[in-house]
Amino acid sequence: MRRAVFLDRDGVLNVDTHYLHRIADVIWVPGAKEAVALLTRLEYDLFIVTNQSGVARGYYTEEDVQLLHEWMCQQLAGAGGKITAVYYCPFLEGAPVEKYNKKSSWRKPAPGMILQAARDYPVDLSRSFMIGDGVRDIECAHAAGIDGYLFQGGRLDDFVRKILEVRTRHEEL
Repeated sequence: MRRAVFLDRDGVLNVDTHYLHRIADVIWVPGAKEAVALLTRLEYDLFIVTNQSGVARGYYTEEDVQLLHEWMCQQLAGAGGKITAVYYCPFLEGAPVEKYNKKSSWRKPAPGMILQAARDYPVDLSRSFMIGDGVRDIECAHAAGIDGYLFQGGRLDDFVRKILEVRTRHEEL
């Protein structure tokens, strides 16, 4: 069983530009690539878990999301990081695109994406945590039984180092 870090996408890895779906519009959060590389070197499995209601709203397609995620993973790999898998939820209750108009256990704050990753990969949730930029991310983490850390800006790599220091001290006690 391996330890894992679950990362929200918008606001954690990239600047939240509302309904991001084009590579040309990606602005990386300072220290995001370095944080992913650091966690990769420390042998964490890394998962992106992201709500993508823009699909349900008809702003872009699932193919757009998948192409963007493939590109992001390639960029992170080029910086020394490895994303194990990306999970996204295109569903939204009341959505104008009927195909996606439904309640989903994957839509944060529900823990479905994290729990699915733990089924798909040998993840030890007791040694794992999540980084998100919103309350729903932290609620999702807690619902999955893992620690959640609220990133409110700055350099993501510095934020990750602080988390790792606290977790290391806690494990030593």
